[in-house]
Amino acid sequence: MREDDHRLLARCHHPLVRDLAWLVLTPDLIATPWPGRPGRPALGLEDDRRLTAFLDEQEAHPQALERRVSGTIEGRMGHYHERLWQFLLDAAPATRLLASNLRIHQGKRTLGELDLLYRRRDDPTPIHLEVAIKFYLGLASGPGNARDQARWIGPGGADSLATKREHLDRHQLRLTEWDETRQTIQLHTHPRDIGPAPAILIQRQLAMPGVLFYPWRASLPAPHEATTNHLRGHWLPWRDWRRLRDSLPRHTCAAWLAKPHWLALPRDEAFVPLRELEARLAQHFSRPASPVQIALLQRSRGDVIHRRLFVVDDDWPRLIPLPPHPRQVF
Repeated sequence: MREDDHRLLARCHHPLVRDLAWLVLTPDLIATPWPGRPGRPALGLEDDRRLTAFLDEQEAHPQALERRVSGTIEGRMGHYHERLWQFLLDAAPATRLLASNLRIHQGKRTLGELDLLYRRRDDPTPIHLEVAIKFYLGLASGPGNARDQARWIGPGGADSLATKREHLDRHQLRLTEWDETRQTIQLHTHPRDIGPAPAILIQRQLAMPGVLFYPWRASLPAPHEATTNHLRGHWLPWRDWRRLRDSLPRHTCAAWLAKPHWLALPRDEAFVPLRELEARLAQHFSRPASPVQIALLQRSRGDVIHRRLFVVDDDWPRLIPLPPHPRQVF
């Protein structure tokens, strides 16, 4: 993030507003042939003054945001992330949410579901936006070459950047090619939404914010299609923790990140002395345990530096997803 972006985020105190600001400010992980997310100009938040006013309004009156995401705070992060997008497209000055989680049926068969359908307030064209938030850990050795997206896997080992990218490209973003999808969209739009053209023209976009975690003690290049400004962190097995800890400056503080709040890091005052978090990590990894995402806060010559880390069990990964079919490798 730019330094100005950090200042914008620092204005926010409410955790949901911080996550909303993070969503606006964070770049996508990869750039595909599909158009990317709606940027700040498309949202009507192109300059910092407008974005500041928008975030300040949510801070002062967070009730609508709280209602939108209620029910997802304790659930899957993907659902929470979708609800944030729903609110953003509905509340931003230049966009209008038309539908969300729109199921497409062919008779009794379900073809799929559109994450979001929205339009610009100055353009009647419906836009189908697929969203995915991902936190992938890179493997120094594994499927394919060093830049293969199959080398980047989720902390639980259930998916990889390659399989997610393939599913979005081959299925989710092509749902609007079906006649059934266009018919369903007509039921959720008004003449002012689709304009005077007899046939609906539908734009398609993909938003995939998140963080790529590189091995702490091994070299690994960025995966194919990675954006140059994607957010980065590191991962390490628990056995290497002490070595990393001993390399950190004195007075380093840390925060334990719990889902779904893997988006915006906590405010600086929420960080605790590193020894407190280390004791919690030691207890967590005293038995077979799931990966843990933490954040470090360091101060150097007046600057505040934040770092993201994933700490994993010593036998991680226990599972590596199979890469897509060779004809579909990106």
